[in-house]
Amino acid sequence: MLTTLALLLAMHAATQAPLQQSSSTPASAKTTPAQGTDPSLHDDNPLPTPKNPALPTLWLVADSTVRNGHGNGAQGQWGWGDELATYFDTNKINVVNRAIGGRSSRTYITEGHWQTILDMIHPGDFVLVQFGHNDSGPLDDTSRARGTLPGTGEETREIENPILHRHETVHTYGWYMRQYVQQARAKGATVIVCTLIPRKIWKDDHIVRSGVDSYGGWARTIANEEHAPVVDLNEIIARQYDAMGPAETELMFGDPHTHTSLIGAQLNAMSVVLGLKLLLPDPLAAYLSSSADAVPSTMPAAKP
Repeated sequence: MLTTLALLLAMHAATQAPLQQSSSTPASAKTTPAQGTDPSLHDDNPLPTPKNPALPTLWLVADSTVRNGHGNGAQGQWGWGDELATYFDTNKINVVNRAIGGRSSRTYITEGHWQTILDMIHPGDFVLVQFGHNDSGPLDDTSRARGTLPGTGEETREIENPILHRHETVHTYGWYMRQYVQQARAKGATVIVCTLIPRKIWKDDHIVRSGVDSYGGWARTIANEEHAPVVDLNEIIARQYDAMGPAETELMFGDPHTHTSLIGAQLNAMSVVLGLKLLLPDPLAAYLSSSADAVPSTMPAAKP
């Protein structure tokens, strides 16, 4: 059986699509001023909109692990949303990556980005939502104020937001994730919850997972409570890193432990498709392109 990296290389060789590793910086990025992986609070970036409004749209709602900076590979870092469209037939569906770096499940809503998408959603659309990497920060610091309360309950805390300059009731991570599911569903969209991609942190020869009492587990809990499909990216990708080992996994990253290189983003996009294929049924199956045929439809084996 091919290793994950060998499979990825074989797939791109078949389509004559060159792979770039973390040491490569695309020409488009070289002509663009360096963009940090955490854009300033009010930097919307030139976010895309559906190319063909007559088609259904797959909306990607997330942080910099899905769309890094301006999505041009600056600093050799890419998000998986930049590589996902190749697996879909864009004559049948729009793939619109509205992920924004630095956002948490809370600030994507409080800054108005989620409402912008809600205003564009039509019945029959789809939403992939992934948050968690930025939710553990402080609630009311003067640089980001993006944290959420841990868990999935109804706990709240009142703060004076020093960045938005207004009073705010802060909720749990799960509460915000529930808003995405319920509000998009009310607009007639199908919501698919993704657990956050794993960081490059090793322990006992395994990549550390986001467990039951963390964002991965809480995302799964909300999806189950809301009867929404869930793609467990955290586990799917972690199993592939485990099989690769530290040396090959190093190629997947464009920074010390969080943001992926181009080949890492390609691996993670493939993992999203694998996760979709594991759903019974896969709500997006009718929209997959021929490139998705080579993606496995079984969970990667767990390393002992």
